[in-house]
Amino acid sequence: MQFGSPLPYKTYMKWSDLQTEACPIARSLSVIGDRWTLLIIRDCFVGVSRFDDLQKSLGLTRHVLADRLAKLVDTGVLEKQAYASRRYDYKLTSRGQALAPILDKLYDWGEAHVPIAK
Repeated sequence: MQFGSPLPYKTYMKWSDLQTEACPIARSLSVIGDRWTLLIIRDCFVGVSRFDDLQKSLGLTRHVLADRLAKLVDTGVLEKQAYASRRYDYKLTSRGQALAPILDKLYDWGEAHVPIAK
């Protein structure tokens, strides 16, 4: 398994600077690395694609959802498709579809190593 090297070491790393890191893992995290983003992508994989449905499914604020969706559209993971005036479906692009094996592995890892809290 090859992860590359985090060298040269820095005294700190800003979240907003990850997209310029040499490490592909750091750059990937700049797109999908917060707690809501992968859950939004998960929902899109199972067919939840409208803003209100995503908000209902995830229970996050409109502001946070709008921010994460905009970032996913800007980075080419999702595309907006209008279905009514100022209403959109968010569909996975080929870049977004390429995340399927990552979500599969994360699911398997969670099943094996993170039991449901009681």
